[in-house]
Amino acid sequence: MSIARLTARAVIGGLFIGHGTQKLFGWFGGPGREGTEAMMESLQLRPAKAHALLGGVTETVGGSLLVAGLATPAAAAALTGVMTTAIRKVHLPNGPWAANGGWEYNAVLIAAVTALVETGPGDLSLDHVWGNERSGPAWALGSLAVGVGAAAAVMTIGARGTPSRTPTSESSAATAAHGDTAGDPTTTDS
Repeated sequence: MSIARLTARAVIGGLFIGHGTQKLFGWFGGPGREGTEAMMESLQLRPAKAHALLGGVTETVGGSLLVAGLATPAAAAALTGVMTTAIRKVHLPNGPWAANGGWEYNAVLIAAVTALVETGPGDLSLDHVWGNERSGPAWALGSLAVGVGAAAAVMTIGARGTPSRTPTSESSAATAAHGDTAGDPTTTDS
């Protein structure tokens, strides 16, 4: 039995589901769509409305697939993509340590989902039950490459988008997007 892999999938995937639903619905103290849109705009991921939806859906669906152990390489690629984007757009300037707003936690998540692809989701997964388990080093490296490549494409496309009209005073949604509840708080440069 692969209880450890099931536990890892449930914890990691479950937290991604929570993180995605914070963005989509404002659950678990999250900013909801409006706050996430403000965050995406501040990160120059435009159109912000589309990127807010894309980010929330990717985390929610990717986390759900990971929990179920279904299409594990695709789930890992999706989650690697959102974490790569978070590293590049939010955490990189702060160095590695999470205590300083850095990227260490995101890197750990990428490593964990990549390891789950290499080892496979385990006997207690839909991939295994349905006989379509894909695992091994090639699958792990492939999911990592697809995730990083997708993140690069999303950031490139997002940077080319037209900025939204910014209000003269910061709305409560923009305030939420810059606070600790947004999941990936933006940094301020002085």
